Amino acid sequence: MSGLLALLDDVAAITKLAAAQLDDVAAQAAKAGSKAAGVVIDDAAVTPKYVTGLPAARELPIVWKIARASFFNKLVILLPAALLLNAVFPWLLTPLLMLGGAYLCFEGAEKVWHLIVPHKEHGPQDAETLDAAHLEETRVKGAIKTDFILSAEIMTISLAAIEVDSIWMQGMALAVVAIGITALVYGAVALLVKADDAGLKMSRAGRLATTRAVGRGIVHFMPSVMTVISTMGTAAMLWVGGNIVVHGLHTLGVHWPYDTVHDLSEMAAGAIGAAEGFVGWFATAALDGILGLGLGLLLIPVTTLLLKPLLRMFSSGKPAAGV
Repeated sequence: MSGLLALLDDVAAITKLAAAQLDDVAAQAAKAGSKAAGVVIDDAAVTPKYVTGLPAARELPIVWKIARASFFNKLVILLPAALLLNAVFPWLLTPLLMLGGAYLCFEGAEKVWHLIVPHKEHGPQDAETLDAAHLEETRVKGAIKTDFILSAEIMTISLAAIEVDSIWMQGMALAVVAIGITALVYGAVALLVKADDAGLKMSRAGRLATTRAVGRGIVHFMPSVMTVISTMGTAAMLWVGGNIVVHGLHTLGVHWPYDTVHDLSEMAAGAIGAAEGFVGWFATAALDGILGLGLGLLLIPVTTLLLKPLLRMFSSGKPAAGV
């Protein structure tokens, strides 16, 4: 009997330890996921455009194709790569984060620039020049490529936010982040792309006048909702990207951007006097976003005039014009 009681005590102790570790994993995953919020918002804002112009019956299958590839990218490729990098070359994490932050700044600034100077997009994504099957294949490939870049940012940001030494705990927390964020993003995308259809069905087939009115409201307001989400995604990219670069410089010994943002945020919070925590956070995010926009605007000509021609040259094997 005493042996059985001792065994039960051991089982209870192991169970408590496992539960505590699971709590730690959940807490670390929640913290890491919140750090990657800006990229997550942008991911959810960007993806719906890939089903625009395609048959309604293909919308959810396309979203699932992209989501399935996103799960694979995060769990099979990026998670082991991030853990290996952190274990072998941890000093590379900050520069890679800054590189990813600069990319986010560039992407956000490019969207702002295109609003100021509208341009017509050309290329294989034009629905008028491609059949539906070819267009779907092209869209899915483009979406998976974009998702891979954003997923790499999410995993790197999340890993940097995890404060545990055990590689197994890091791996479990990253896996929770990868699964949770992917499910959240593509679940939201599926709801967004089908909201119009649901609203249209309600407006036509609803038994009650209220139901039909709600359906008409959904159809009417969905374009505005998508615009708001896209705007939030752009702002989040600039804020998160700027914040990553500022903190990276601070870590590497360049303190004045971080100190300037910190001092101005404290001044703003002290000047208003009410809700100082929120005001300080908002001022920090706004200043990081302004710095991110500035950096992104500087990177646009560098990318357009130098990096893209070089990439075309290496991919085609021919000299690029102007390089």
